[in-house]
Amino acid sequence: MTGRTAPSGGSRPPLSLEEYAERARTRLDPAVWDFIEGGAGEERTLAANRAAFDRVRLSPRVLTGAGECDPSTTILGRRWGAPVAVAPMAYHTLMHPDGETATARAAGAAGLPVVVSTFAGRTFAEISAAATAPLWLQVYCFRDRDTTRRLIEHAAAAGFEALVLTVDTPRLGRRLRDLRNDFRLPPHIVPANLPADQTDYSSPSEHGRTGLDPALDWSVIAWLRSVGQLPVLVKGVMTAEDARRAIAAGADGIVVSNHGGRQLDGAPATLDVLARIAAAVDGRCPLLLDGGIRRGRDVLGALALGADAVLLGRPVLHGLAVAGQDGAAGVLDLVLDELSEAMALTGTATVAHADASLLTGEDPHRGGADAALPAAPGNAAVPANTAATGNTAATELRKQDLHRSVSDPVLDTMNFLNEITGRFPDVVSFAPGRPYEEFFDKDEILDHIRRYLDHLAAGGATDHAIRTALYQYGPTAGQIRGLIRDSLRADEGIDAAPEAIVVTVGAQEGMLLTLRALFADPADVLLVASPCYVGITGAASLLQVPVHPVEERADGLDVADVEAAVLAERARGRRPRAFYVVPDHSNPSGNTMSRRAREELLELAARHDLLILEDSPYRLVSPGVQLPTLKAMDRARRVIHIGSYSKSVFPSARVGFVVADQPVRDPSGAGTLLADELAKIKSMVTVNTPALSQAAVAGALLACGGLLTERNAVPAKHYGEALRVTLEQLDRHFPEDVRDRLGIGWNRPSGGFFLTVRVPFPADNAALLRSAGDHAVIWTPMAYFYPGPGGERSIRLSFSYLSPAEIEEGIGRFAAFLRAEIERSGATGPTPGRDT
Repeated sequence: MTGRTAPSGGSRPPLSLEEYAERARTRLDPAVWDFIEGGAGEERTLAANRAAFDRVRLSPRVLTGAGECDPSTTILGRRWGAPVAVAPMAYHTLMHPDGETATARAAGAAGLPVVVSTFAGRTFAEISAAATAPLWLQVYCFRDRDTTRRLIEHAAAAGFEALVLTVDTPRLGRRLRDLRNDFRLPPHIVPANLPADQTDYSSPSEHGRTGLDPALDWSVIAWLRSVGQLPVLVKGVMTAEDARRAIAAGADGIVVSNHGGRQLDGAPATLDVLARIAAAVDGRCPLLLDGGIRRGRDVLGALALGADAVLLGRPVLHGLAVAGQDGAAGVLDLVLDELSEAMALTGTATVAHADASLLTGEDPHRGGADAALPAAPGNAAVPANTAATGNTAATELRKQDLHRSVSDPVLDTMNFLNEITGRFPDVVSFAPGRPYEEFFDKDEILDHIRRYLDHLAAGGATDHAIRTALYQYGPTAGQIRGLIRDSLRADEGIDAAPEAIVVTVGAQEGMLLTLRALFADPADVLLVASPCYVGITGAASLLQVPVHPVEERADGLDVADVEAAVLAERARGRRPRAFYVVPDHSNPSGNTMSRRAREELLELAARHDLLILEDSPYRLVSPGVQLPTLKAMDRARRVIHIGSYSKSVFPSARVGFVVADQPVRDPSGAGTLLADELAKIKSMVTVNTPALSQAAVAGALLACGGLLTERNAVPAKHYGEALRVTLEQLDRHFPEDVRDRLGIGWNRPSGGFFLTVRVPFPADNAALLRSAGDHAVIWTPMAYFYPGPGGERSIRLSFSYLSPAEIEEGIGRFAAFLRAEIERSGATGPTPGRDT
């Protein structure tokens, strides 16, 4: 944490935001203090914002096993150190000569974004140069749209990542303190990013009256996006109806705000309307809140009522006034310390766990006609069959009452990628890791099923038995386990009895069943190689299994880092139960573990009583001789092997399997295999894997004698060629001297469907949107695949389902995007090693 600097060397640092405020008040001119502190009218709304948080009561929870709390979150594809950003406020230079640059440095040290005001006292370029965390631009729309356009263009050129449109100022509220003081800005305080013409900016209220457009409507959102190609958030929403309208108009986020009590006096507190708005938004976009936050526990209270993050305003100015950058950092540190304390004492492991269950039953925000009840008739979105059924109102569920996993940022990021793909259908997409469709023959599936039926008949099965095998549920553990056993032995050197295999609905079910069986205690932790396939972290989120990411190095996984993670978790009193890894051609990085690293990992597993979850779907469709699987090298039954036929046969079959040959003993001494326990769980989940799907896969295995490597010789050659062409085109567009100068690099996988490109700019959703809209090429931000922070400046390219000609065209577009983005951001030079 950044140290808190006291206002003078001999006094202690402030211990609360109230103390910062008091010290700031004594340092500022009274008129300036009134300018930043005052509200509209009688300041009833200003007081209500604070009072609403004073009424919040959080429930302490004990023995939850939450351990160290993680306050980080992901908003619009960027990882924040905590669900807090600096709110837009004019003229930080009134507090300190460094103004917004000091604020940006302080916020960046904590990993927190800054929303920069239209009326900032420092230029966008200066602020961007000081920033190490995301910058958003707060936008006032002026009567002169060209002024607004130029403002946005300058911010975009400086690397700002989103626009926050203030919509509650058709005119400025009557701020009596400023009127009594006849407040004027000092001559040296000016808006550094607005035209330095004859406009008089000295009276903020007068300029607001004459300069701001009072006739805005919802069409302004589309106009803003057309200007900057940036996500647009709407700030100033105070009703569920307006929230729905904002989303319908294309808003990428909503800020619940009453302008800090500076507009309509008598409006409700933002916290009092949050739950109703959260129900209307229903997770469709990020929901932020400002107004009245003065403690870290206030942040947690806002999250419990449905906010994804909050904006912190006046206290940051107080910190600037007290001690410049150090003072602002001290304010932010206090809030984050208090937030972490509140999370720990309520047993809230991550911000995704923060929901209405944190609030005590008597909390006023959870009940009452004006709080968190479902929206009233006329505000709710009524289903089409309402009239037919005679109902007068639709039931609305509150997002905060659903399981926390539905609010996992991973789900939002994947939805965003799908939305981008649908919005730009003519792009070349390096996003999906799908098999190449030219290898599929529509008649082949029927041939596979017929071959399997003939196999059953040749084995002595009667017509009745064959009908039963095809039409009935069949055994929960699967009916083709013998064929899978034969194939694994022939192809992978894995020798497992059929009884040690469970046939699953894809590898995803295999992960879910395995995690459910193994993780019985809240102190059990899943270690994952990071970046990581989102399926395993998603399953862990569903089951509330804590995850500890072990970040890969530039050349892949280092087993010493796995051991360090094991020891760290044990030091925290938790048990590292299993480690998930894709050892061959990993999704998403493309890295492959060496044979020595595999041996070291198995040795570590034995030394620390650790299970290994091996997932390796790309081996059999990659060219060349593959290294042995971890399971084939396993002599101590430490490895649970999770497999899938989605790449080696075809994905729509949705057939996977788990090799779980670990013995299980009950208290009486009776023994089973872990596979038997997985089958029990499966019987309560999917009951069985569809017989038709199993028959199709079985026929494919029979056709090649179980040797999927032979079946996939041609596809493997194609994927190898696709990888070669991708690397060749990257080399052509960016020779070594050019990529060194620009700060671009990439790894060189030996197979699989993916590679990683390192870039010198944030590869986030805003950049992805510009790539799709301006250059007609799509990729995947690597940050999607990091369970924690990481990957912010890396891109995953998938080449598997593209032809060589499409790859050549796509890499040409991708190269044009990279050059434009580097020029736009002004960022060149080596990228941080952690993003490799």
